[in-house]
Amino acid sequence: MKSPRPELRRGPLLRTQLLAWLLAPLFLLLTADTFISYWLALDFSRRAHDSTLVGVAREAGLHLRDDGMEPRFDMSQEARSVLLGDPEDRLFLEVSAADGRLIAGEPIPAPSADVARTRRPELLYDGVMHGTPVRIVELHSGNAVLRVAETVNKRRDLAHEILLSVVLPQVLLILIAVAVVWFGVVRGLEPLERLRRSLALRSVRDRRPVEAERVPGEVGPLLEAINGLLERLDHVLTLQSRFVSDAAHQLKTPVAALKSQFEVALRETDPQRMREALQGMQPRLERMQRLVSQLLSLARNEPDAVSAVALELLDLDALALDVATAWVPEALRRRIDLGFEGAGAPVMVRGDAARLRELLDNLLDNAVRYSRDSGRVTVRVSATPPAVDVNDDGPSIPPEERARVFERFHRLLGSGQDGSGLGLAIAREIAELHGGEITLREDTSDGIGNTFSLILPSRTSPGGGRHRAT
Repeated sequence: MKSPRPELRRGPLLRTQLLAWLLAPLFLLLTADTFISYWLALDFSRRAHDSTLVGVAREAGLHLRDDGMEPRFDMSQEARSVLLGDPEDRLFLEVSAADGRLIAGEPIPAPSADVARTRRPELLYDGVMHGTPVRIVELHSGNAVLRVAETVNKRRDLAHEILLSVVLPQVLLILIAVAVVWFGVVRGLEPLERLRRSLALRSVRDRRPVEAERVPGEVGPLLEAINGLLERLDHVLTLQSRFVSDAAHQLKTPVAALKSQFEVALRETDPQRMREALQGMQPRLERMQRLVSQLLSLARNEPDAVSAVALELLDLDALALDVATAWVPEALRRRIDLGFEGAGAPVMVRGDAARLRELLDNLLDNAVRYSRDSGRVTVRVSATPPAVDVNDDGPSIPPEERARVFERFHRLLGSGQDGSGLGLAIAREIAELHGGEITLREDTSDGIGNTFSLILPSRTSPGGGRHRAT
C-alpha cells in the first residue's frame, strides 16, 4: 500500500512576497510624503495669506483717528467695501477702545492669554466667527485696538493646489515604478517557472541532472542540491535494480533445479526411488536457503540502506575466539587445521556484535571453503590497530582478481566451489558500516595462501557510539 503523500503547506507566492516587500515601502513613502506635503502646503498658504491679512489690517489702521481723547474710525463705506470685499472669503472688522468699548464693526474673538503674552505688533491667531473658522490679526494703535478676521477658503484651496501639484507627479511616478517592478519581478522569476515546467514534464525514469539556462545566482545552490539528490537517488535505485536483477539471476538456477528434481519425484512410483529423489533436493534447498539468507544480509547491511549502526564496547579478541570455536566441527569434517592466535589481552573496540560475528563467519567460511583438504586456517587477533587476520593455504588469488573478490556474485573460475559470491561483499559492507576496511594480501611467509585482514577503528577514535553509514 502506498504511503499517503505528505500535505504540502504552501506559503505565499515568491512573486507576491517580492512585490509586497518592494511596493509596500513605496506606498508608505507616498503616504508619508502626502501628509508632509499637505502640512507644508498649509503652512505656506497660511504665511502667504497672513501677509495679505496684515496688509489689510494696516491699511484699515490708517483710518484710525486718535486726538488723545476718543479714538475714531473714519472710513467711508466705499473704502470699506474695496478693502474688505473678497469674492472667496469673508472679512470682518472690529475697532474698539482700550477699555473694550466697540467703536466700529462687529465683535471678533480676542486672542488667548498665551498669544497675548507674545507682545508682537501684529498678533495672528485662529478663531471662529459665526461657526466658521477664521484667521484673525490684531493691531494696537494708540488707545485703539483693531482686529480683522478672514475665513480660510482661499488658504485651503491654495494648499490643495500645491498638494496636487506635488503629489500627482509622485503618484504617477509610483505607478510607473509599480509597473517596472512588476515586470522586473515576473521576468526575474521566469527561470524558476521554466525549471518548474522542466521538472513537471520529466519522466520518472529520467534521473539526469537538471539543466536550466540563465538561472539566478541565488537559485544555483538549490539547483545543485536538487541535482545532488537526483544523483543519490540514481545511485540508490541503481543498487536496488542491480540487487533485484542479481537476486533473480542467482535464484533462477536453484529454483529450476528444484523444479526438475520435484518433477522427477512425482513421476516415480517406487517409494524408495521417490525418497532418493526427494533427498536429492535437500542440498539444493540448503544452498537456496543460504543464498536467500545472504541476499537478505546483503540488503540489511547495504550502506545506503542503513542510516546508523549502534556501536557498543566489545572485546574483539573474545568475539573472534567464539566465532573460530564455532567453526571447529566444520574444519574437522574437512580435516583442516583451524588455529587461533589471540592478542593475549582484551582488544576493545566499538561495534555491532551480531554484524561483526557475521563478518567473521563469512571470512572463515571463505577460508575453509577454498582451503585444500588437510590444509591450514589461522585466525590472528592484534591490538594495534585492532585487527583480525584470517589466513588460509588455499590457491593464491591472482593480483588482478584481488580487488574483484569483494564484488557481489564474483567467483573465481576453476575453484570448483559452489559459493554464491556474496560472502566477501557482505563482509566488506559490514566493515564499512563500522568505519573499518578489509584488505586481501598474499601470504608472504611461505608464498602460498591468502590473508584477509579486517582493520577496525580503536575505541578512542572519534565518532564512537553511533557510526553513520556512508
